[in-house]
Amino acid sequence: MAATIVLHPEREKSLKRHHPWVFASAIAEVKGKARPGDTVEVTDSQGAWLARGAWSPESQIRVRAWTFDQNEVVDNGFFMRRLEGALRLRQRVINANTTNAYRLIASESDGLPGVTIDVYNSVVVVQLLSAGADRHRKKLVWALTRLFPDCAILERSDVDVRKKEGLEPVVQVLHGDVPATVKIKENGLSIIVDVMQGHKTGFYLDQRDSRDAAARYAKGACVLNCFSYTGTFSCYALAGGASHVTNVDVSEPALELARQHVDINGFDQRMCDSVNADVFEQLRHYHEQKQQFDMVILDPPKFVDSRASLNRAARGYKDINMYGVQAVKSGGLLLTFSCSGLMPADLFQKIVADAALDAGRKVKIIERLSQAKDHPIASNFPEGYYLKGLVCEVTD
Repeated sequence: MAATIVLHPEREKSLKRHHPWVFASAIAEVKGKARPGDTVEVTDSQGAWLARGAWSPESQIRVRAWTFDQNEVVDNGFFMRRLEGALRLRQRVINANTTNAYRLIASESDGLPGVTIDVYNSVVVVQLLSAGADRHRKKLVWALTRLFPDCAILERSDVDVRKKEGLEPVVQVLHGDVPATVKIKENGLSIIVDVMQGHKTGFYLDQRDSRDAAARYAKGACVLNCFSYTGTFSCYALAGGASHVTNVDVSEPALELARQHVDINGFDQRMCDSVNADVFEQLRHYHEQKQQFDMVILDPPKFVDSRASLNRAARGYKDINMYGVQAVKSGGLLLTFSCSGLMPADLFQKIVADAALDAGRKVKIIERLSQAKDHPIASNFPEGYYLKGLVCEVTD
């Protein structure tokens, strides 16, 4: 019999709005025994049923709700229904003729807390970040092999956040033969994804629409792509008619993959430079040399990993944007991003504005960018909105 989690009085409001998280401070009592990942029932202080979820005793988020329907059982059929619903949405927003890589499950936003699933052509990469997700690994594999009978499945649960759940990092093949790299197509471009060791699950699928925006603005432009990783923003820029692109990244293997992307998409290597350097230092170098570009792309890694680090991260974003603004020719464009979910959109805009002020430049926001459409934001889970981008005209 499932354990029951009883909440303190007045702590059921968020669950009644179907927010899927129950924090430790909201729990008054645990009736029965619950092991990590067990399915538990959640009630209010008077015993009224609220949700059915996964128990995470090591985490401050003690319960992640699977369902708000008392009649819905968390079994194989439950996971199949969630995956089928998510796949229908992706088939609506992804053009399969030009793109064969997408996010299938965006955790809470698709009703599967702690579960991320990305499809890379014939390889499916699964990331399980919570005790509940970890517990139901076999059910997920069962459902995936029926939805994608010819796929290979890799688990890339090698992220530090698992430690907060009392879980060890895991990388393992769950089904089939998984190659070290997978060739995908995205909006008609060819991209090589290192599923075994690449960032996140191998690639930044969430920037697909932003890369498309870069292509629209790149005609005739000399482009600086900072934190370039494997250079896909640059490939889009070249496809959009850029005259030259420069990739800057601290990882030489990533830059080597960027050079391969230039080749496999039929672009001229003479139109692309690679700089293996710290982006902050390289931007300072460009400023000292008075070197500027028609378009600068700033897509840094996540600076904010907790609310306590927000102020420090804000300073980092301000510094990088100040140098980025300085690197843009008057009348040119800055495409700047924050992938930190804890960074509010209005604060990010203020940081960019303050950075421009410190740089002695003026910026006008001409477009706002966000995560790609296969990274939906459920109305009951606003935390699903994390990627913010601004396209800015920069003038003296």
